[in-house]
Amino acid sequence: MAIELRPLRHEDAAAQCAGEDEQTVRWLTGGYGTLAGTRAHFDRLAANAEAGRGKRGFGVWWDDRLAGYVDCDPDNRDGLQPGEAPVNLSYCVHPWARGHGVAVAAVGLICSYITDNAIGETAAIRVEPANTASVRVAERCGFRRCRRYPARDPAGNPISYDLYLHDL
Repeated sequence: MAIELRPLRHEDAAAQCAGEDEQTVRWLTGGYGTLAGTRAHFDRLAANAEAGRGKRGFGVWWDDRLAGYVDCDPDNRDGLQPGEAPVNLSYCVHPWARGHGVAVAAVGLICSYITDNAIGETAAIRVEPANTASVRVAERCGFRRCRRYPARDPAGNPISYDLYLHDL
């Protein structure tokens, strides 16, 4: 299995939108993306990467097919205590690629990107406890659960997240 991260381009937007399903909407986005909105999001990620600040994201490619998305955001302070400064990770895997270790590989690659680009020394994954697939990814990647905290889901509903941290 050849997993790699690549910058997202406008021509990748249709495949990214096609890969969204109920689980993606439930656990990550709060709604289905549009081509225009997805392209604009890709543009923001590219501008942030060029400037060396803010959220940066990549397509997760498995054998030259877009299998998902991963990003890192050093500015997300949700659920943190004073003195904590981890880089937040978010990811999704398209339904056809789930269950094959794609998310675990993508998290490992984005952690290497964070280290190689001196973005941070600790990574964070915030996950709803009921999202057992994401909990397994965090655990398989060596993240440790630190605490549960109140938050809001992408649709604005009150929920709880578990914060997982991993020193890089």
